[in-house]
Amino acid sequence: MMEIGLNHFLVVSAIVFIAGMFCVLTRRNAIGILMGVELILNSANINYLAFSRYSSVSYDGQMFAIFVIMLAAAEAAIGLAIVLGIYQTFHTIDVEATDTLRL
Repeated sequence: MMEIGLNHFLVVSAIVFIAGMFCVLTRRNAIGILMGVELILNSANINYLAFSRYSSVSYDGQMFAIFVIMLAAAEAAIGLAIVLGIYQTFHTIDVEATDTLRL
């Protein structure tokens, strides 16, 4: 029977990171971009937990992962507030519409 090792976690993390970067770079609406950022943060969490599991230090990776989860929750709340503000002003969530916000 094959055991799941560190390489498997790193491959999954890389796939999630690439999906997040693709989402951030190709989406035009702000909700899609926020979802891509969440995927990138989740790939970092996978790395933290995998290295925590396969290293001699026991809980450092888990503490970093909890910190990243709190950061992601705050980012989602602030990001959604910004998206709602943009929607109230421009009646769209297209990020190209925010070009008129420049001074």
